[in-house]
Amino acid sequence: MKKIQVQGVHHITIVGSTRQSAIDFWDGLLGMPFIFEQPNLGNPDENHLYFDPSDGRMLTVFTNETRQDAGRRAPREIGCIDHLAFNVSRATFLLAPARLGERGIEFLEKDRGFMNSIYFRDPNGMTVELACYKFEVPDGFRAADVLTKAHRLRLERGDHHIAEEHLAEAIEFLVQTRTPR
Repeated sequence: MKKIQVQGVHHITIVGSTRQSAIDFWDGLLGMPFIFEQPNLGNPDENHLYFDPSDGRMLTVFTNETRQDAGRRAPREIGCIDHLAFNVSRATFLLAPARLGERGIEFLEKDRGFMNSIYFRDPNGMTVELACYKFEVPDGFRAADVLTKAHRLRLERGDHHIAEEHLAEAIEFLVQTRTPR
């Protein structure tokens, strides 16, 4: 059988509460410009808000003015999304804890070996991650290229997780294999 080959994420749609709650969080906190709104063509009781996460994709939110923010953790069951992760620059990552703190938003900061993460919740309890790689991608490659090579180096050495040394050596390897222009 032949595959149905995907070429990236087209958009992600979240079930939200009210229009203003969605705008305040996605645009007001995370800086994703609110692009437009139209009725949800699949459910006449909802509106469909579109936000720009700055990568050429869209994040959309279904809203209904009769709903309230959930105020609880989103379910973490089979078939549910655990969290959404968004790429941020190192500068933004370093400023994020203070900015979340100014708004009274609780967060958790973690070192993931090849990246750093900050986790917090949206108004409806869904976990959102701000992720920042610990490396710059060399010209002509993608982050996935660096991580694939770093992972192979980790496995060859029997290491527990990808660390900075794997990243540095993966980048060195990739740059050496790059075809001159």
